[in-house]
Amino acid sequence: MILYFALAYTISWALWFAANAVSDPATRTILVYLGVFTPGILALWFTLREAGPGGIRALLRRLVQWDVGGRWFVFALAFIVSVKLLVALIIRVTTGEWPLFGATPFPLLIAATIGTTLMGGQAGEELGWRGYALPRLASRMGLPLASIFLGAVWAGWHLPLFFILGGDTVGQSFPFYVLQVIAISVAIAWLFMKTRGSLLLTMLLHAAVNNTKDIVPSAVTGASNPWTLHASLVGWLTLTTLWLCAAWFLFDMRRDTTVAQLTTTT
Repeated sequence: MILYFALAYTISWALWFAANAVSDPATRTILVYLGVFTPGILALWFTLREAGPGGIRALLRRLVQWDVGGRWFVFALAFIVSVKLLVALIIRVTTGEWPLFGATPFPLLIAATIGTTLMGGQAGEELGWRGYALPRLASRMGLPLASIFLGAVWAGWHLPLFFILGGDTVGQSFPFYVLQVIAISVAIAWLFMKTRGSLLLTMLLHAAVNNTKDIVPSAVTGASNPWTLHASLVGWLTLTTLWLCAAWFLFDMRRDTTVAQLTTTT
């Protein structure tokens, strides 16, 4: 696992810094996406070494593992939206005013979430983080602790994006982001457990986080120092709500054995 994480960081970061250094848009896009897909590519390579072609096939089957019950699709689509709308309601009740809502129509956000998932947009990360790493960490430390540890690793992997490439994380608080991502990692691990290791559902929740988080935006306008613990009121309330949910998920995961057993089939 140490080698896997070290390679994921080294290769992804090198590709992202290379992308930041080039001016050609096509080359830049290719390098960015190669960095994004590095955890999944490494997962396939490590799985091939450990379990052969059969392990690769078992891992890839979980990308299309859809027969898990409709309620989990609803959860994956609605979790972040529900958290954000609850935060908006809390602000309305406590301050008398609604927070700023995003301008993108809600149906378009859901369509983007589903479309991104169907196109495999999160496969590069989810093959690696949940498909390969999470079961192996869970076999060593249990699923609750594994979900927290993996969340910290997953958040840290994004660090360069707070300084380069001009995305929406540039200048935002990285420590605050780490706390949020760990809570989201716990939620994804819980869904992974409930769906018997379905990566399709973790991709859907991951896509929903990316596409619907700005239904009530949390970003701090004009932020320029990623090392400070600055965040908006929406951000702090979102973080608090995510961790209240994470507390229940951790409690429910404490006796899980199914996720660790997935290492025997991948």
